[in-house]
Amino acid sequence: MSRPATVPSPLPPVRGVAPQFPVIQLENVSKTYRRQGAEVEALHGVDLIIRPGEFAAIMGRSGSGKSTLLHILGLLDDEYEGTYRLDGELVSGLAPDKLARLRNRKIGFVFQSFHLLPQLSILENAELPALYAGRAPAECRATARARLEQMGLAQRLEHKPMELSIGQRQRAAIARALVNEPRMLLADEPTGALDTRTAEEILDILHSLHRDGATVVLVTHDREVSESAERIIHITDGQTHDGVV
Repeated sequence: MSRPATVPSPLPPVRGVAPQFPVIQLENVSKTYRRQGAEVEALHGVDLIIRPGEFAAIMGRSGSGKSTLLHILGLLDDEYEGTYRLDGELVSGLAPDKLARLRNRKIGFVFQSFHLLPQLSILENAELPALYAGRAPAECRATARARLEQMGLAQRLEHKPMELSIGQRQRAAIARALVNEPRMLLADEPTGALDTRTAEEILDILHSLHRDGATVVLVTHDREVSESAERIIHITDGQTHDGVV
């Protein structure tokens, strides 16, 4: 039996920011898959709070439940037990169309494989989330341009993804993730496909965004990457526990 959900109270200030609700609050979240007629519990009673302005790394090996947790945090999986509040709003049980709108508005995704559309320029790629949100096309284009320039890609706006280096593609993906000014940046193995030097550059960008006030949740299996965060959340056999850097 699941524990009754509690309504979160505003949190005390973080780095001088006025009290706010947690960006993420999971209570007793469990997820079970059925594989070849057997039940496999991927998550077991996970409780998790991410505060506004945190830089947290979720670290776990393959099969630890890391990907399942990522999908739930990113509103990509709505079939689980327990409760999830995003920015103080209960999202457990919301219809898929409402989850899609919240995902577009409040979560910026950065993926290991970039997920840039190859037939579009990086400027066209970066403006897509804003267009999906229903913003005016001119505003979408201007915002996407500004974010790409922020990532050092001012001279590459009309280039297509395959015309860029791997590091430039990841920076373009970060620009796209930021175009709607999301409440949280969720990065899934963002350095996994990069060489050491480029990985360090991408981590520097994430830290710069964090210093500017962004909430960053980075999912990784790499210990060195996780240790760059201010907080490490370990996940093992579907359960989480904290470690503070």
